[in-house]
Amino acid sequence: MARVIIVRHGQSSYNTERRIQGRTDVSVLTEKGHNDASKVGKALSNISFNAIYSSPLQRARQTAEIVHRELAIHPAKTAVVQTSDKLLEIDLPLWEEMLTADVKQKFAEDYRIWHERPHELRMLLNDAEETREHFPVLALYEQARHFWQEILPQHQNETILIVGHNGINRALISTALGIPPSRYHCLQQSNCGLTVLNFAGGLGEAVQLESMNQTQHMGEAMPTLRPEHQGVRLLLVRHGETEWNRQTRFQGQIDVPLNENGKHQAQKAGEFLQNVIIDFAVSSSMLRPKETAEIILRHHPSIKLELQDGLREISHGLWEGKLEKEIEQEFPGELQRWRTEPAAVQMPEGENLQQVWERSVAAWQKIVQTALDNQLKTGLIVAHDATNKTLLCHILGLPTENFWNFRQGNGAVSVIDYPTGINGLPVLQAMNITTHLGGGVLDKTAAGAL
Repeated sequence: MARVIIVRHGQSSYNTERRIQGRTDVSVLTEKGHNDASKVGKALSNISFNAIYSSPLQRARQTAEIVHRELAIHPAKTAVVQTSDKLLEIDLPLWEEMLTADVKQKFAEDYRIWHERPHELRMLLNDAEETREHFPVLALYEQARHFWQEILPQHQNETILIVGHNGINRALISTALGIPPSRYHCLQQSNCGLTVLNFAGGLGEAVQLESMNQTQHMGEAMPTLRPEHQGVRLLLVRHGETEWNRQTRFQGQIDVPLNENGKHQAQKAGEFLQNVIIDFAVSSSMLRPKETAEIILRHHPSIKLELQDGLREISHGLWEGKLEKEIEQEFPGELQRWRTEPAAVQMPEGENLQQVWERSVAAWQKIVQTALDNQLKTGLIVAHDATNKTLLCHILGLPTENFWNFRQGNGAVSVIDYPTGINGLPVLQAMNITTHLGGGVLDKTAAGAL
């Protein structure tokens, strides 16, 4: 496995001015940008890196150098910083250095396409007396693919750090997971936010998004709302650990309660979310998420918990109550199929992922619509591993074949925004936050069975 930690550069002068940066190299880190980069280095200081790659643009290179200085306190753990042109920010030559407000006014139609159909954004550029078409987002995704194809074979079973930009980082995550360019704006990358990807091999082979856009090391529990946000924010939590999770026994729709560690994880999630104003709460109707939600809501006593059957865990049918070795004995080869082709598996006397998709997405859409109808801003949703992974596929426009691309730790929090309502695309602001559970940047929760 290759572990890749991706960082966006610290706050820059153009960020504060709300100016389009692209590939211009005028923008530099602000004082906050310097301080946050230092916090990134401290957060990563217990991890050994075999290589560090940075965009050559100075706002990213400065960030990488500050992080490197913090890591260099442990010289044996520190690789030198290498720059790569394949980590350059998205190329927006007609907009660079302009204020966003001016771009919005001067290029109104193109700006609308940029937001609604980013893969279709086209710029006509004059080069040496001829005009050429430039598709910024499509070109960026191709650049990201080339980076992975070049780098991954060099770092099997190693840990590397990448310091890039908002756009290229989104493209790196998207090309790793197969998220289409049309969903470019469905991922958020905050300044100095941390993302962790685990690759089993090269691009196109198995990959897991362990976490995305962690900001807790900077004192921000979760990413801030985008400007002009008019929709709803959902905090998606996986229930705390059960004894069957610990034993890797498949539980499915058997109502197993939280164990002591699971209750502790729920308490920690509650503390993590205690200062967030929660307007409503919904849980799967099963015992383990209901218990988790009730513990979290001790900090929000006025909120009544609603239960939804559509958010229940996948029914494993005849697998339920069994350990992996028992399933392998009774259903030879099926467990391996579940791990490699999850969408193709029909659980014996249980469900398949399409059935989970249909009921969980229907419940999710109803939750979003009800919140919007009642002008509610932030909701807590507590569900299960398979349910959450299926919902993440839906949010990012991926099929159920991508089920295993997402990690969901017990007690982990993910943040999903609908900035323009239910008809606009959702934004995954952060995924699988587990820092409140004591593991630092990496998810140390036991994987367990579903």
